[in-house]
Amino acid sequence: MEERTLLALMVFSSLVVLAETIAQKHAIEIYSLHVDCKVTSRFAHTVITSKIVNRANESREATFEVELPKTAFITNFSMSIDGKVYPGIIKEKASAQKEYDTAISRGQSAGLVKITGRKLEQFHVSVSIAAASKVTFELTYEELLKRQLGKFELLIKVRPKQLVKHFQIDVHIFEPQGISFLETDSTFMTNELTEALTKVQNETKAHILFKPTVDQQKINPELDETLLNGDFVVRYDVKRGATAGDIQIVNGYFVHYFAPREMPVFPKNVIFVIDRSGSMAGRKIEQTREALLKILQDLRPEDHFGFITFSSKVAEWKSSLLQATAENVASATGFVQTLSASGGTDINRALLTAVSVLDKAERLPERSVSMIILLTDGQPTSGESNVQVIQENIQKAVNGKYALFCLGFGFDVSYKFLEKMALSNGGIARRIYENADAALQLQGFYQEVATPILMRIEMQYPENAVEGLTKNNFKLFFEGSEIIVSGKISNELDLLPVEIKAQSHGSDLTLKEEANVKEKEQVFKNQSYIFGNFIERLWAYLTIQQLLEKSISAQEEDQKTLEAQALELSLQYSFVTPLTSMVVTKPAGQEQTELANKPTEADNEKPSSVPVGASLRKLSSRYFPLASEDDLDAYRLRSGAPPGRWRSESQSGSKKKLLSVVARVRDKMRAQPLANEYPQLLLQLPKQNEIICLNTDGKAQPSVHLLSDPEQGLTVMGKLGDRINHFVQFEITYVNPPALIHVSTDEILLSHNNKSIQLPWTESATSTAQGLTVSVEKERSVTASLSDTVTIKISFVKLPDDFLGLYFLNTDRFSDRVSGVLGQFYSKAQFLSNFNVNQKADERLLSVSGSEHKVTRQYKKDYRLESTSDPVPCWSIDVTP
Repeated sequence: MEERTLLALMVFSSLVVLAETIAQKHAIEIYSLHVDCKVTSRFAHTVITSKIVNRANESREATFEVELPKTAFITNFSMSIDGKVYPGIIKEKASAQKEYDTAISRGQSAGLVKITGRKLEQFHVSVSIAAASKVTFELTYEELLKRQLGKFELLIKVRPKQLVKHFQIDVHIFEPQGISFLETDSTFMTNELTEALTKVQNETKAHILFKPTVDQQKINPELDETLLNGDFVVRYDVKRGATAGDIQIVNGYFVHYFAPREMPVFPKNVIFVIDRSGSMAGRKIEQTREALLKILQDLRPEDHFGFITFSSKVAEWKSSLLQATAENVASATGFVQTLSASGGTDINRALLTAVSVLDKAERLPERSVSMIILLTDGQPTSGESNVQVIQENIQKAVNGKYALFCLGFGFDVSYKFLEKMALSNGGIARRIYENADAALQLQGFYQEVATPILMRIEMQYPENAVEGLTKNNFKLFFEGSEIIVSGKISNELDLLPVEIKAQSHGSDLTLKEEANVKEKEQVFKNQSYIFGNFIERLWAYLTIQQLLEKSISAQEEDQKTLEAQALELSLQYSFVTPLTSMVVTKPAGQEQTELANKPTEADNEKPSSVPVGASLRKLSSRYFPLASEDDLDAYRLRSGAPPGRWRSESQSGSKKKLLSVVARVRDKMRAQPLANEYPQLLLQLPKQNEIICLNTDGKAQPSVHLLSDPEQGLTVMGKLGDRINHFVQFEITYVNPPALIHVSTDEILLSHNNKSIQLPWTESATSTAQGLTVSVEKERSVTASLSDTVTIKISFVKLPDDFLGLYFLNTDRFSDRVSGVLGQFYSKAQFLSNFNVNQKADERLLSVSGSEHKVTRQYKKDYRLESTSDPVPCWSIDVTP
């Protein structure tokens, strides 16, 4: 059997190359790897060339993988083996799939392209090459760089996994407007590698070259291991002079860039519609709270805001919008800290309630921007659950008055449902990935829409002289972004006039500009590294993107027309889009053809057995007629499945089995959990997706020093119970403001300036002292928060013997000086690798403050969650105070 070798090259403008063999190291050798990226007026043309030789004495298989941006279109691919070229051919997707299925008669192709992350998709092809043979892979793709938060970014992820004799990354940038700033950054750069990086820049051009020698790539001279493992980033922006933007013309096609600056920001009227259904429990609701707390601090005093939370029921924080005064923001902070998750998902009523609040709002600024931001992680399971009906209800209610932004948390949402609803109501949809930085993703999205500076923008051009115009009317413009319009101009035109009409915060604007066609054409002459028809290809790229986006929210007949237009352009300009496929041919004797398709974000989801447009509630009762809806929802949540996502079972035996499971779970839920099922302390290691369950023998001491951070001005002490080996008291001391919070299973006491405020567990309440906010969620938790300081949460676990569970949010704010039984894990804890070749899968070695501890994997109840939640895996460690 042939030994298989893996070669992977990932580019976003991103690049990863892997080469592994089983019996012979680097039998498949990458002797040349070149990434050539030409960015011309934001339009990036990237060519990846990898040259490989098989140094084995027999045939080997190489797999070529390139990760490219989801926004990019592949335009060309070829393999050259011993001088013979095997090209990729772009065809209509349906006919290409039909040819492929007929040829192999074994069903559908898995496809050569798949989504691999929040920004990337992967192109993948394998080929067998003979002993001593060479193969050259070449892939080309194009994309229009999008300006976000005032900059364009090119990210190249580098991880070759072997030394490459000729390794080179070339980035050429040409911006006729002028380059206002340019920077490079890297996570793996050393002094030696810095010498391999050169950056040359003038007024309009930049050339960045990274060309490390083999010696510079080495971790050390004795080892043939590479340093190249991480991110290489190029960021830049352009100069902006004329208020009406910049027009560029090449070969009869124009592109108009418009991004005004230094304009007053519109006041916002924003309603956050937050899903708090059971599937949001745990890390999701924590990250949502964390993001909302920071977003609240970013509100401007002239903004108005409100919160609507929903599960099976919909709740308004306040009956009307409030101005973002310091007092109201502090009150909202206390509310956000009490958010918890349980129940179903009534998206329809939640959004209709949000629209109603905006409709009834009074005393709002005369010129302001109203928007709704929805965050959900699941399908609608309560109230109206037919997604088509919900989309129609919301579009009718919004009626073009407000912008709706839909954020889908994780992969249990129907992205297609959210995307159509957002695009039909003047907004956009985005998926929030369930990673450690989910809170940052939420904050990042908000920052993009936080500063609207123009509304109702119309870009007007002479109708009789311009054709094929891309979108030229825009509802909103946000600071730091950019409007792009492109089209084809007639041969007779000498001057291209443009008129921009828009509303700003202070007045109605009319901006005019006139471009001399011949002068503009001259700008791109004699640019040796610029591909000459780039504006025409930019126009085709932008037109296809907008046609596909428009088709999402169009009626069926219009949808077919829009897709037909997009298909025609895709084939004419050789773009692999969701409507086309690239047929990749291979040498004789191997699988002759494979297909490269373009996946969409909606494809990047867990499979669902629920038909599109079906009512999830009706399906549930159909497949589970003997169990109540509450029982089924409870089982779904506790088994890790979101509500409503059941696979249909027609056999009565399967139905009975599921009903039996539901009954057992119901009985189990009614039983009280035991205290020893919980750890004393629980934390997530910083920058690691690992949970630590910590136990300490502190009974011999009156109190345990859990945490101190002199830079945060914070100390936490704890006391274990007499009858229960868990904490029953905590004391939190702040330096600024000088305050003491005493938390016990009986009450919460806040002491400040010789005054004490008592907060009972029997009711929800909030108290503030010089910026320090203490919020109690009735018989569930207490939260202490202070600006720029870690947030402390204490859960109240009610068992026959009650106890308290401590944890922290915003732990990145801890300094390196944090200490204590618990604090040391935030600065001085790290898992060690390879501590024993015979190491069991449920054992690891953890270094804490210089001491090594063997930790074991256990399953413990998480006191941050509902008491009925399933145990979670954690690494258990015993420490001595």
